[in-house]
Parts: sequence; structure tokens; C-alpha cells
Amino acid sequence: MPSIKNPLQALKIELEFLQKGCYRTPLAWRLPLFFEDSPTCPKDRRCACPVADCVLMGFVPKECRHEAVPCRHIPLNDIGETVDSLYRTGTNEEIEQTVQSWLLNTIRQLEESSGSSSWNERAA
Repeated sequence: MPSIKNPLQALKIELEFLQKGCYRTPLAWRLPLFFEDSPTCPKDRRCACPVADCVLMGFVPKECRHEAVPCRHIPLNDIGETVDSLYRTGTNEEIEQTVQSWLLNTIRQLEESSGSSSWNERAA
């Protein structure tokens, strides 16, 4: 799959994938992994995460970019929950709700910032 370079486009694809219930549809022997089994993940399922090609790396804290699966360490809310921490403490439904909230908030922020920069460019 070709990598997606635009963060806003990638997050909208993630949101659509989540809202269609694709994280609830079991693969051969497990539920899909959040972010890793989505259409935006550039990695081959048998290989390590290709850090340089992942559009989500911009959301991963610098201190977590060395992790085997960096996208699991994106802070999803004000209390710092991540997919990684929620895999240990939450249900699949709780993870889905938290990821969906993060996606909606982040998409809104990106749209607002791109809209304001576009407006500023037109006004100059």
C-alpha cells in the first residue's frame, strides 16, 4: 500500500475505518490492532514499523519514536492515555471511543489551522 503523506487525509481515513466498525471485525485469530491494521499503516504486516514512512509519526512524542510500534504511544487525551496503555487497562470499546475522540479533535484542529493559514495567505 502506498504511504499517505497528508496527516489530515490519513486521520480522516482512520476515522472512517473506525466508524465502519473495521476494528471490531476479527482477522484470522485476533481483533485488528488500532492504527497498525488500518489502511494508513505503511508497514508490511511481517516487518517492523517503517518510522520514516508513517504519517502518524508527527503525533508520536520524540521520546517514544524508538519504540517498536511508535503509533501506540500517541497521547490520545489530557490524561496521557495511549493505545499502548489502553491495551493493558481498557476494553476494545474504551479504546475505540478514546481513539475516535482523539481523531475527531485532531482533525478539527488540523482543519482549523489549515483554514486559518489559507485565510492568512489570501489576506496578505
